[in-house]
Amino acid sequence: MKPKIVLINPPVVKPSEPPAGVAKLSGCLKANGVGYQVIDANAEGLHYLLGQTAFENEWPDRWSRRAYKNLEANVAALQNMETYKNKSRYSRAAQDVNRVLNLAGKPYGVHLTLSDFTNNMLTPARSANLLQAAQMPDNNPFYPYFSARLMAVMQDEPEFVGFSVNYLSQALCAFAMVGFIKNINPRIKIVLGGSLVTSWAALGVGKDKFAGLVDEMIAGAGENKLLELLGVKNKNINCAPDYDDFPASDYLSPGFILPYSASRGCYWRGCAFCPEKAEENLYLPLPATQVNQELAQLVKKYRPVLLHFLDNALSPSMLNNLAQHPPGVPWYGFARVSKELADEKFCLSLKKSSCVMLKLGIESGEQKVLDKLNKGINLSDASATLHSLKKAGIAPYVYLLFGTPQENEESARKTLDFTVAHSDCIDFLNLAIFNLPIASDEARELETENFYEGDLSLYSSFRHPAGWDRQNARNFLGKTFKKHPAVAPIIKRMPEFFTSNHASFFSMQG
Repeated sequence: MKPKIVLINPPVVKPSEPPAGVAKLSGCLKANGVGYQVIDANAEGLHYLLGQTAFENEWPDRWSRRAYKNLEANVAALQNMETYKNKSRYSRAAQDVNRVLNLAGKPYGVHLTLSDFTNNMLTPARSANLLQAAQMPDNNPFYPYFSARLMAVMQDEPEFVGFSVNYLSQALCAFAMVGFIKNINPRIKIVLGGSLVTSWAALGVGKDKFAGLVDEMIAGAGENKLLELLGVKNKNINCAPDYDDFPASDYLSPGFILPYSASRGCYWRGCAFCPEKAEENLYLPLPATQVNQELAQLVKKYRPVLLHFLDNALSPSMLNNLAQHPPGVPWYGFARVSKELADEKFCLSLKKSSCVMLKLGIESGEQKVLDKLNKGINLSDASATLHSLKKAGIAPYVYLLFGTPQENEESARKTLDFTVAHSDCIDFLNLAIFNLPIASDEARELETENFYEGDLSLYSSFRHPAGWDRQNARNFLGKTFKKHPAVAPIIKRMPEFFTSNHASFFSMQG
Protein backbone atom coordinates (compact mmCIF):
# COMPACT_ATOMS: atom_id res chain seq x y z
CA MET A 1 0.00 0.00 0.00
CA LYS A 2 1.43 3.36 -1.04
CA PRO A 3 1.67 5.80 1.88
CA LYS A 4 -0.90 8.56 1.95
CA ILE A 5 1.01 10.21 4.76
CA VAL A 6 4.59 10.13 6.05
CA LEU A 7 5.09 10.66 9.80
CA ILE A 8 8.44 12.16 10.80
CA ASN A 9 10.18 12.55 14.16
CA PRO A 10 12.74 15.31 13.46
CA PRO A 11 16.10 15.83 15.19
CA VAL A 12 17.18 16.45 17.92
CA VAL A 13 15.88 14.60 20.97
CA LYS A 14 17.52 11.96 23.14
CA PRO A 15 17.97 8.90 20.88
CA SER A 16 17.19 6.40 23.63
CA GLU A 17 13.74 5.18 22.55
CA PRO A 18 11.19 5.60 19.76
CA PRO A 19 8.81 8.61 19.78
CA ALA A 20 5.57 7.65 21.50
CA GLY A 21 3.41 10.24 19.75
CA VAL A 22 4.33 8.99 16.29
CA ALA A 23 3.82 5.39 17.47
CA LYS A 24 0.33 6.27 18.72
CA LEU A 25 -0.55 7.78 15.34
CA SER A 26 0.95 4.74 13.61
CA GLY A 27 -1.33 2.41 15.55
CA CYS A 28 -4.32 4.57 14.71
CA LEU A 29 -3.55 4.76 10.98
CA LYS A 30 -2.92 1.02 10.79
CA ALA A 31 -6.19 0.24 12.57
CA ASN A 32 -8.07 2.48 10.13
CA GLY A 33 -6.46 1.01 7.02
CA VAL A 34 -4.55 4.14 5.99
CA GLY A 35 -1.28 3.70 4.12
CA TYR A 36 1.54 5.45 5.94
CA GLN A 37 5.30 5.48 6.45
CA VAL A 38 7.31 6.32 9.55
CA ILE A 39 10.69 8.04 9.59
CA ASP A 40 12.52 8.49 12.88
CA ALA A 41 14.81 11.13 11.40
CA ASN A 42 16.24 11.78 14.85
CA ALA A 43 17.69 8.29 15.32
CA GLU A 44 18.57 7.87 11.64
CA GLY A 45 20.05 11.35 11.32
CA LEU A 46 22.24 11.11 14.40
CA HIS A 47 23.62 7.78 13.22
CA TYR A 48 24.24 9.28 9.78
CA LEU A 49 26.29 12.13 11.24
CA LEU A 50 28.22 9.75 13.48
CA GLY A 51 29.04 7.64 10.43
CA GLN A 52 30.53 10.48 8.41
CA THR A 53 34.29 10.78 8.01
CA ALA A 54 34.40 14.23 6.41
CA PHE A 55 36.26 15.63 9.41
CA GLU A 56 38.52 12.62 9.88
CA ASN A 57 41.70 14.58 9.19
CA GLU A 58 40.58 17.70 11.01
CA TRP A 59 40.09 16.45 14.57
CA PRO A 60 41.35 19.39 16.64
CA ASP A 61 42.70 17.61 19.74
CA ARG A 62 43.57 14.30 21.35
CA TRP A 63 40.12 13.87 22.89
CA SER A 64 38.47 14.28 19.50
CA ARG A 65 40.82 11.81 17.83
CA ARG A 66 40.20 9.27 20.60
CA ALA A 67 36.44 9.80 20.38
CA TYR A 68 36.47 9.22 16.63
CA LYS A 69 38.74 6.19 16.87
CA ASN A 70 36.55 4.54 19.53
CA LEU A 71 33.19 5.65 18.14
CA GLU A 72 31.91 2.22 17.15
CA ALA A 73 32.93 0.71 20.49
CA ASN A 74 31.33 3.56 22.42
CA VAL A 75 28.03 3.28 20.54
CA ALA A 76 28.05 -0.45 21.25
CA ALA A 77 28.79 0.25 24.92
CA LEU A 78 25.69 2.45 25.28
CA GLN A 79 23.68 -0.45 23.84
CA ASN A 80 25.18 -2.99 26.28
CA MET A 81 23.69 -3.49 29.77
CA GLU A 82 27.14 -4.35 31.17
CA THR A 83 28.19 -0.73 30.65
CA TYR A 84 25.57 0.41 33.16
CA LYS A 85 27.38 -1.44 35.92
CA ASN A 86 30.24 1.04 35.64
CA LYS A 87 29.29 4.74 35.68
CA SER A 88 32.79 5.84 34.62
CA ARG A 89 32.71 3.61 31.54
CA TYR A 90 29.22 4.86 30.70
CA SER A 91 30.23 8.51 31.11
CA ARG A 92 33.26 8.09 28.89
CA ALA A 93 31.21 6.41 26.15
CA ALA A 94 28.43 9.04 26.25
CA GLN A 95 30.83 11.98 26.31
CA ASP A 96 32.96 10.61 23.46
CA VAL A 97 29.97 9.88 21.22
CA ASN A 98 28.68 13.35 21.99
CA ARG A 99 32.07 14.83 21.09
CA VAL A 100 31.88 13.43 17.57
CA LEU A 101 28.37 14.83 17.13
CA ASN A 102 29.42 18.20 18.47
CA LEU A 103 32.25 18.45 15.94
CA ALA A 104 29.90 17.50 13.10
CA GLY A 105 27.74 20.52 13.91
CA LYS A 106 30.47 23.14 14.20
CA PRO A 107 30.95 23.87 10.44
CA TYR A 108 27.24 24.78 10.34
CA GLY A 109 27.36 27.12 13.33
CA VAL A 110 25.35 24.60 15.34
CA HIS A 111 25.84 23.33 18.87
CA LEU A 112 24.79 19.72 18.47
CA THR A 113 24.61 17.19 21.30
CA LEU A 114 22.88 13.89 22.03
CA SER A 115 20.02 15.86 23.56
CA ASP A 116 20.01 19.34 22.03
CA PHE A 117 20.34 21.44 18.88
CA THR A 118 21.01 25.17 18.98
CA ASN A 119 22.00 27.45 16.12
CA ASN A 120 24.31 30.42 16.68
CA MET A 121 22.29 32.57 14.26
CA LEU A 122 18.74 31.22 14.42
CA THR A 123 16.34 30.69 17.33
CA PRO A 124 13.19 28.53 17.29
CA ALA A 125 11.46 31.23 19.32
CA ARG A 126 11.21 33.43 16.21
CA SER A 127 8.92 32.47 13.36
CA ALA A 128 11.12 34.48 10.99
CA ASN A 129 14.08 32.27 11.92
CA LEU A 130 12.05 29.11 11.35
CA LEU A 131 11.07 30.43 7.93
CA GLN A 132 14.73 31.19 7.27
CA ALA A 133 15.65 27.59 8.20
CA ALA A 134 13.06 26.44 5.66
CA GLN A 135 14.45 28.73 2.97
CA MET A 136 18.00 27.43 3.42
CA PRO A 137 17.71 23.73 4.33
CA ASP A 138 21.25 23.04 3.08
CA ASN A 139 22.56 25.11 6.00
CA ASN A 140 21.44 22.34 8.37
CA PRO A 141 24.00 19.66 9.36
CA PHE A 142 21.38 16.95 8.74
CA TYR A 143 20.80 18.12 5.15
CA PRO A 144 22.97 15.41 3.50
CA TYR A 145 20.91 12.82 5.38
CA PHE A 146 17.37 14.16 5.02
CA SER A 147 17.71 15.38 1.44
CA ALA A 148 18.46 11.86 0.20
CA ARG A 149 15.97 10.24 2.59
CA LEU A 150 13.11 12.54 1.65
CA MET A 151 13.83 12.40 -2.08
CA ALA A 152 13.36 8.63 -1.92
CA VAL A 153 10.14 8.93 0.08
CA MET A 154 8.66 11.56 -2.22
CA GLN A 155 8.82 9.14 -5.15
CA ASP A 156 5.75 7.45 -3.65
CA GLU A 157 3.93 10.80 -3.87
CA PRO A 158 2.32 10.93 -0.42
CA GLU A 159 -0.43 13.48 -0.01
CA PHE A 160 0.62 14.55 3.49
CA VAL A 161 3.82 14.73 5.54
CA GLY A 162 3.37 15.12 9.28
CA PHE A 163 6.02 16.33 11.73
CA SER A 164 5.83 15.61 15.46
CA VAL A 165 7.57 18.59 17.08
CA ASN A 166 7.70 18.25 20.85
CA TYR A 167 10.76 20.29 21.82
CA LEU A 168 12.44 23.53 20.77
CA SER A 169 15.49 21.41 19.90
CA GLN A 170 13.49 19.90 17.02
CA ALA A 171 11.94 23.02 15.51
CA LEU A 172 14.78 24.30 13.30
CA CYS A 173 15.46 20.86 11.83
CA ALA A 174 11.75 20.27 11.28
CA PHE A 175 11.41 23.49 9.31
CA ALA A 176 14.55 22.77 7.28
CA MET A 177 12.93 19.48 6.26
CA VAL A 178 9.61 21.22 5.57
CA GLY A 179 11.34 23.72 3.30
CA PHE A 180 13.10 20.94 1.41
CA ILE A 181 9.83 19.05 0.84
CA LYS A 182 8.01 22.15 -0.38
CA ASN A 183 10.85 22.83 -2.82
CA ILE A 184 10.50 19.31 -4.22
CA ASN A 185 6.72 19.28 -4.40
CA PRO A 186 4.69 22.31 -3.25
CA ARG A 187 1.47 20.27 -3.56
CA ILE A 188 2.36 18.05 -0.61
CA LYS A 189 0.47 19.16 2.49
CA ILE A 190 2.52 19.69 5.65
CA VAL A 191 0.96 18.94 9.03
CA LEU A 192 2.59 19.98 12.32
CA GLY A 193 1.71 18.40 15.67
CA GLY A 194 3.32 17.60 19.00
CA SER A 195 3.74 19.23 22.40
CA LEU A 196 5.55 22.33 21.15
CA VAL A 197 2.87 22.95 18.53
CA THR A 198 0.22 22.56 21.24
CA SER A 199 2.02 25.20 23.31
CA TRP A 200 2.22 27.53 20.32
CA ALA A 201 -1.51 27.08 19.75
CA ALA A 202 -2.16 28.13 23.37
CA LEU A 203 -0.40 31.41 22.53
CA GLY A 204 -2.69 31.90 19.54
CA VAL A 205 -0.13 30.85 16.93
CA GLY A 206 -1.75 29.26 13.89
CA LYS A 207 -0.74 28.03 10.46
CA ASP A 208 -1.00 31.56 9.05
CA LYS A 209 2.27 32.29 10.84
CA PHE A 210 3.92 29.85 8.42
CA ALA A 211 1.84 30.53 5.32
CA GLY A 212 3.11 28.75 2.22
CA LEU A 213 4.87 26.09 4.29
CA VAL A 214 2.48 24.63 6.84
CA ASP A 215 -1.01 23.53 5.80
CA GLU A 216 -2.33 22.27 9.14
CA MET A 217 -1.37 22.59 12.81
CA ILE A 218 -2.87 20.11 15.26
CA ALA A 219 -2.96 20.95 18.96
CA GLY A 220 -3.27 18.15 21.50
CA ALA A 221 -4.11 14.57 20.59
CA GLY A 222 -3.80 14.23 16.86
CA GLU A 223 -5.62 11.00 15.98
CA ASN A 224 -9.09 12.38 15.33
CA LYS A 225 -7.99 15.45 13.38
CA LEU A 226 -5.47 13.50 11.32
CA LEU A 227 -8.04 10.90 10.28
CA GLU A 228 -10.41 13.71 9.39
CA LEU A 229 -7.76 15.29 7.13
CA LEU A 230 -7.17 11.91 5.51
CA GLY A 231 -10.87 11.53 4.76
CA VAL A 232 -11.45 8.53 7.03
CA LYS A 233 -15.05 7.90 8.06
CA ASN A 234 -16.22 5.72 10.96
CA LYS A 235 -12.97 6.52 12.72
CA ASN A 236 -11.38 4.21 15.30
CA ILE A 237 -9.11 6.32 17.50
CA ASN A 238 -8.94 4.09 20.59
CA CYS A 239 -5.85 2.21 19.41
CA ALA A 240 -2.64 0.96 21.01
CA PRO A 241 0.68 2.41 19.80
CA ASP A 242 2.52 0.53 17.06
CA TYR A 243 6.32 0.35 17.00
CA ASP A 244 6.78 -2.01 14.04
CA ASP A 245 8.34 0.58 11.73
CA PHE A 246 10.90 2.13 14.05
CA PRO A 247 14.66 1.42 13.78
CA ALA A 248 15.03 -0.55 17.03
CA SER A 249 18.76 -1.15 16.54
CA ASP A 250 19.49 2.59 16.20
CA TYR A 251 18.48 3.62 19.72
CA LEU A 252 21.31 4.19 22.16
CA SER A 253 19.98 2.01 24.97
CA PRO A 254 20.72 -1.57 26.10
CA GLY A 255 17.62 -3.02 24.48
CA PHE A 256 14.23 -1.77 23.38
CA ILE A 257 12.50 0.77 25.66
CA LEU A 258 8.71 0.74 25.30
CA PRO A 259 7.15 4.18 25.84
CA TYR A 260 3.49 4.07 26.89
CA SER A 261 0.87 6.54 28.14
CA ALA A 262 -1.92 5.37 30.41
CA SER A 263 -3.45 8.85 30.43
CA ARG A 264 -3.41 12.28 28.86
CA GLY A 265 -3.21 15.43 30.92
CA CYS A 266 -2.62 15.56 34.67
CA TYR A 267 -5.00 14.28 37.34
CA TRP A 268 -3.88 16.98 39.81
CA ARG A 269 -3.76 19.90 37.36
CA GLY A 270 -3.59 22.42 40.17
CA CYS A 271 0.04 23.54 40.44
CA ALA A 272 0.81 27.20 39.89
CA PHE A 273 2.26 27.83 36.43
CA CYS A 274 0.94 24.46 35.23
CA PRO A 275 1.03 24.25 31.39
CA GLU A 276 -1.75 21.63 31.42
CA LYS A 277 -4.02 24.16 33.11
CA ALA A 278 -2.93 27.07 30.91
CA GLU A 279 -3.45 25.02 27.74
CA GLU A 280 -6.80 23.71 29.06
CA ASN A 281 -5.79 20.08 28.59
CA LEU A 282 -8.28 17.68 30.15
CA TYR A 283 -7.27 14.64 32.17
CA LEU A 284 -8.20 11.56 30.15
CA PRO A 285 -7.14 8.25 31.73
CA LEU A 286 -7.47 4.97 29.88
CA PRO A 287 -9.53 2.27 31.64
CA ALA A 288 -7.29 0.00 33.68
CA THR A 289 -8.54 -3.05 31.77
CA GLN A 290 -7.45 -1.47 28.48
CA VAL A 291 -4.04 -0.56 29.90
CA ASN A 292 -3.50 -4.11 31.14
CA GLN A 293 -4.58 -5.64 27.84
CA GLU A 294 -2.49 -3.30 25.68
CA LEU A 295 0.60 -3.69 27.84
CA ALA A 296 0.32 -7.48 27.77
CA GLN A 297 0.18 -7.40 23.98
CA LEU A 298 2.95 -4.83 23.56
CA VAL A 299 5.32 -6.56 25.97
CA LYS A 300 4.75 -9.91 24.28
CA LYS A 301 5.28 -8.42 20.83
CA TYR A 302 8.31 -6.18 21.41
CA ARG A 303 9.99 -7.85 24.40
CA PRO A 304 11.27 -4.56 25.87
CA VAL A 305 13.99 -4.38 28.50
CA LEU A 306 12.17 -1.42 30.08
CA LEU A 307 8.68 0.07 30.11
CA HIS A 308 8.58 3.88 30.27
CA PHE A 309 5.29 5.41 31.43
CA LEU A 310 4.97 8.89 29.89
CA ASP A 311 2.03 10.09 32.01
CA ASN A 312 2.35 13.51 33.61
CA ALA A 313 1.79 11.55 36.80
CA LEU A 314 0.65 7.99 37.37
CA SER A 315 -2.45 8.26 39.53
CA PRO A 316 -2.68 6.29 42.79
CA SER A 317 -5.37 4.11 41.21
CA MET A 318 -3.13 3.31 38.24
CA LEU A 319 -0.19 2.56 40.54
CA ASN A 320 -2.46 0.22 42.47
CA ASN A 321 -3.54 -1.40 39.21
CA LEU A 322 0.09 -1.95 38.20
CA ALA A 323 0.81 -3.48 41.59
CA GLN A 324 -2.08 -5.91 41.10
CA HIS A 325 -1.39 -6.52 37.39
CA PRO A 326 2.40 -6.37 36.85
CA PRO A 327 3.31 -5.54 33.24
CA GLY A 328 5.95 -8.28 33.19
CA VAL A 329 9.02 -6.06 32.62
CA PRO A 330 10.89 -3.43 34.65
CA TRP A 331 9.10 -0.09 34.53
CA TYR A 332 9.34 3.51 35.67
CA GLY A 333 7.40 6.74 35.40
CA PHE A 334 6.41 9.99 37.08
CA ALA A 335 4.27 10.01 40.23
CA ARG A 336 3.12 12.57 42.77
CA VAL A 337 4.06 12.36 46.42
CA SER A 338 1.03 10.78 48.10
CA LYS A 339 -0.18 8.94 51.17
CA GLU A 340 -0.04 5.72 49.15
CA LEU A 341 3.65 6.13 48.30
CA ALA A 342 4.38 7.05 51.91
CA ASP A 343 3.23 3.52 52.80
CA GLU A 344 6.13 1.08 52.74
CA LYS A 345 3.85 -1.91 52.06
CA PHE A 346 2.42 -0.20 49.00
CA CYS A 347 5.93 0.58 47.73
CA LEU A 348 6.90 -3.07 48.23
CA SER A 349 3.92 -4.09 46.11
CA LEU A 350 5.16 -1.75 43.36
CA LYS A 351 8.62 -3.25 43.62
CA LYS A 352 7.16 -6.74 43.21
CA SER A 353 5.50 -5.51 40.02
CA SER A 354 9.03 -4.63 38.75
CA CYS A 355 8.94 -0.88 39.35
CA VAL A 356 12.60 0.20 39.32
CA MET A 357 12.33 4.00 39.57
CA LEU A 358 9.77 6.72 40.25
CA LYS A 359 10.24 10.38 39.34
CA LEU A 360 8.91 12.81 41.96
CA GLY A 361 8.41 16.56 41.63
CA ILE A 362 9.12 17.70 45.18
CA GLU A 363 10.34 21.12 43.94
CA SER A 364 11.08 22.75 47.32
CA GLY A 365 12.15 21.90 50.84
CA GLU A 366 10.01 24.61 52.45
CA GLN A 367 6.33 23.93 53.08
CA LYS A 368 5.31 27.57 52.61
CA VAL A 369 6.70 27.53 49.08
CA LEU A 370 4.92 24.27 48.27
CA ASP A 371 1.65 25.67 49.58
CA LYS A 372 1.97 28.86 47.52
CA LEU A 373 2.76 26.76 44.45
CA ASN A 374 -0.36 24.70 45.22
CA LYS A 375 1.65 21.48 44.89
CA GLY A 376 -0.83 19.62 47.08
CA ILE A 377 1.90 17.79 48.98
CA ASN A 378 3.48 18.16 52.38
CA LEU A 379 7.08 17.57 53.33
CA SER A 380 6.27 14.91 55.90
CA ASP A 381 4.68 12.80 53.15
CA ALA A 382 7.60 13.58 50.84
CA SER A 383 10.02 12.38 53.50
CA ALA A 384 8.03 9.20 54.13
CA THR A 385 7.75 8.57 50.39
CA LEU A 386 11.50 8.83 49.85
CA HIS A 387 12.22 6.47 52.75
CA SER A 388 9.52 3.98 51.71
CA LEU A 389 10.66 3.86 48.09
CA LYS A 390 14.27 3.41 49.07
CA LYS A 391 13.48 0.65 51.56
CA ALA A 392 11.43 -1.11 48.89
CA GLY A 393 14.33 -0.96 46.42
CA ILE A 394 12.76 1.61 44.08
CA ALA A 395 15.06 4.46 43.04
CA PRO A 396 13.67 7.95 43.79
CA TYR A 397 14.46 10.44 41.00
CA VAL A 398 13.76 13.86 42.53
CA TYR A 399 13.01 17.14 40.76
CA LEU A 400 13.81 20.40 42.55
CA LEU A 401 12.94 23.84 41.22
CA PHE A 402 14.73 27.05 42.16
CA GLY A 403 13.94 30.70 41.54
CA THR A 404 10.13 30.55 41.64
CA PRO A 405 8.39 33.80 42.64
CA GLN A 406 7.45 32.12 45.94
CA GLU A 407 11.07 31.26 46.84
CA ASN A 408 13.86 33.32 48.38
CA GLU A 409 17.40 32.48 49.46
CA GLU A 410 16.25 31.26 52.87
CA SER A 411 13.78 28.91 51.17
CA ALA A 412 16.49 27.64 48.84
CA ARG A 413 18.71 26.84 51.81
CA LYS A 414 15.85 24.91 53.41
CA THR A 415 15.63 22.89 50.19
CA LEU A 416 19.33 22.14 50.57
CA ASP A 417 18.74 21.09 54.18
CA PHE A 418 15.90 18.78 53.12
CA THR A 419 18.05 17.25 50.39
CA VAL A 420 20.98 16.68 52.74
CA ALA A 421 18.70 15.09 55.35
CA HIS A 422 17.40 12.67 52.68
CA SER A 423 20.59 12.19 50.70
CA ASP A 424 20.69 8.52 51.66
CA CYS A 425 17.36 7.89 49.94
CA ILE A 426 17.65 10.04 46.81
CA ASP A 427 19.24 8.26 43.87
CA PHE A 428 19.06 11.04 41.28
CA LEU A 429 18.53 14.80 41.36
CA ASN A 430 17.17 16.95 38.56
CA LEU A 431 17.83 20.59 39.39
CA ALA A 432 16.16 23.34 37.37
CA ILE A 433 15.89 27.12 37.31
CA PHE A 434 12.29 28.32 37.07
CA ASN A 435 11.00 29.67 33.74
CA LEU A 436 7.79 31.73 33.89
CA PRO A 437 5.27 30.37 31.34
CA ILE A 438 4.03 33.32 29.32
CA ALA A 439 0.48 31.91 29.14
CA SER A 440 0.05 31.24 32.86
CA ASP A 441 -2.51 33.16 34.90
CA GLU A 442 0.16 33.82 37.53
CA ALA A 443 2.31 35.71 35.01
CA ARG A 444 -0.20 38.57 35.08
CA GLU A 445 0.66 39.23 38.72
CA LEU A 446 4.37 39.77 38.02
CA GLU A 447 6.40 42.45 36.31
CA THR A 448 7.56 40.68 33.16
CA GLU A 449 9.70 41.17 30.07
CA ASN A 450 10.66 39.02 27.10
CA PHE A 451 12.64 35.91 28.04
CA TYR A 452 13.50 35.16 24.44
CA GLU A 453 13.26 37.85 21.77
CA GLY A 454 10.71 36.16 19.59
CA ASP A 455 7.04 35.89 18.72
CA LEU A 456 7.02 32.19 19.67
CA SER A 457 8.44 32.65 23.16
CA LEU A 458 6.89 30.31 25.71
CA TYR A 459 8.43 32.05 28.73
CA SER A 460 8.85 35.54 30.19
CA SER A 461 11.51 37.00 32.40
CA PHE A 462 10.15 38.60 35.56
CA ARG A 463 11.23 40.85 38.37
CA HIS A 464 11.44 38.56 41.38
CA PRO A 465 9.44 39.88 44.38
CA ALA A 466 12.29 39.00 46.76
CA GLY A 467 15.17 39.84 44.42
CA TRP A 468 15.95 36.13 44.08
CA ASP A 469 16.47 36.29 40.33
CA ARG A 470 17.74 33.60 37.95
CA GLN A 471 21.37 34.58 38.36
CA ASN A 472 21.19 34.45 42.16
CA ALA A 473 19.46 31.06 42.03
CA ARG A 474 22.01 29.80 39.50
CA ASN A 475 24.91 30.97 41.66
CA PHE A 476 23.43 29.26 44.70
CA LEU A 477 23.07 26.00 42.80
CA GLY A 478 26.57 26.08 41.36
CA LYS A 479 28.53 27.40 44.32
CA THR A 480 26.60 26.02 47.31
CA PHE A 481 23.99 23.36 46.57
CA LYS A 482 25.90 21.13 44.16
CA LYS A 483 29.13 21.37 46.14
CA HIS A 484 27.68 20.14 49.41
CA PRO A 485 29.47 16.86 50.28
CA ALA A 486 26.14 15.04 50.75
CA VAL A 487 24.74 16.28 47.44
CA ALA A 488 27.75 16.09 45.11
CA PRO A 489 27.75 12.25 44.90
CA ILE A 490 24.06 12.28 43.88
CA ILE A 491 24.78 14.83 41.14
CA LYS A 492 27.55 12.62 39.76
CA ARG A 493 25.17 9.67 39.36
CA MET A 494 23.11 11.47 36.71
CA PRO A 495 23.57 9.86 33.27
CA GLU A 496 25.09 12.41 30.91
CA PHE A 497 22.74 13.72 28.18
CA PHE A 498 20.15 10.93 28.66
CA THR A 499 19.32 11.75 32.33
CA SER A 500 16.10 9.97 33.41
CA ASN A 501 15.89 7.97 30.17
CA HIS A 502 18.93 5.95 31.23
CA ALA A 503 18.80 6.37 35.02
CA SER A 504 16.63 3.26 35.45
CA PHE A 505 19.32 1.06 33.91
CA PHE A 506 21.70 2.01 36.72
CA SER A 507 18.95 1.31 39.27
CA MET A 508 18.43 -2.13 37.74
CA GLN A 509 22.01 -3.12 38.56
CA GLY A 510 21.06 -3.64 42.21
